[in-house]
Amino acid sequence: MQRPVWSLPLSSGVISKLNRRGFQCTADLEHLSADQLITETGVTEQEASEVLELVNPQRCPVSITALELLHREAELRPIVTFCSELDQALGGGIALGKTTEVCGVPGIGKTQLCLQLAVDVQIPECFGGLGAQCLFIDTEGTFFIQRFRQIAAAVVRHCSLITENQEQQEAMKTFTVENILSNLFVVCCDDSMELLSQISNMPAFLSDHPKVRLIIIDSIAFPFRLHTEDPPLRTRILLSSAHQLLALATHNNAAVVMTNQMTTRVLAKGSRLVPALGESWGHAATVRILLQWTDFKRAATLLKSPSHMNATVRYQINTDGFRDLGEQRKRARLETDEQKAD
Repeated sequence: MQRPVWSLPLSSGVISKLNRRGFQCTADLEHLSADQLITETGVTEQEASEVLELVNPQRCPVSITALELLHREAELRPIVTFCSELDQALGGGIALGKTTEVCGVPGIGKTQLCLQLAVDVQIPECFGGLGAQCLFIDTEGTFFIQRFRQIAAAVVRHCSLITENQEQQEAMKTFTVENILSNLFVVCCDDSMELLSQISNMPAFLSDHPKVRLIIIDSIAFPFRLHTEDPPLRTRILLSSAHQLLALATHNNAAVVMTNQMTTRVLAKGSRLVPALGESWGHAATVRILLQWTDFKRAATLLKSPSHMNATVRYQINTDGFRDLGEQRKRARLETDEQKAD
């Protein structure tokens, strides 16, 4: 058994360089020389010596202490949603190394949130982002490139308005709508077999594209709800897929976001809407978020989280994307301040 690179006592900068070149566990590094490591990753000579010393099979422990896990998790930046109240409820945003399920009725904003996250994961590190790439698996035919481009343009505009230093000014030269489009990989799946095939091929894809830190499946429910003739078999396949996705998220320090539909459950005193795919699936994702209408307004409820309390917050969908209710007022204020500065 090998230890993941992210768990080693190295700086986040060194770990980022290693991950970007596809080095995910200690076995990937054991047979490299210092010169090879420097050439491959761009680390310094001192950093290379430190890495090779740590991955030496004779001294590298397989086990990880709880303190090491805590420190490493604290260094992993979550992916912001651009709804500050939801980010706060989630502990900063969509967590890396975990799977997140987003449930809701049609038109509530599940796909809009996914498109927003596919842009947000690419925000440069100097702005607090990851500067990463995204894999978007579309099973419902709801990915619209023009809408994605519109959201990307809004995020680029937002970052340009809050630019404060030279590093951020340099980053904005390459953080463009065209580059955001080029860093999103889109796959369309027509049925459950194609989706299962894509999940099986993900380890190879992520190995070839180490900058991918977000995997979106929109939706996980649609391909499988067509096959109801053997519910127990469907459940076993779904839970196996969920296990694979969680392993991918953990191993690659990536976030996996899956959308789910709603279905009607008949009860003794009536009926109510619940997330689809059954009770067993309800335990599959690490985090579960429900998007719903409350008093004719959109609300996001954190239903399940291993580290945060349940909470309900308001959000809106506007031309810029997934936002706080007061986002339009804040944007107008920023633009006014920018005009005064000019």
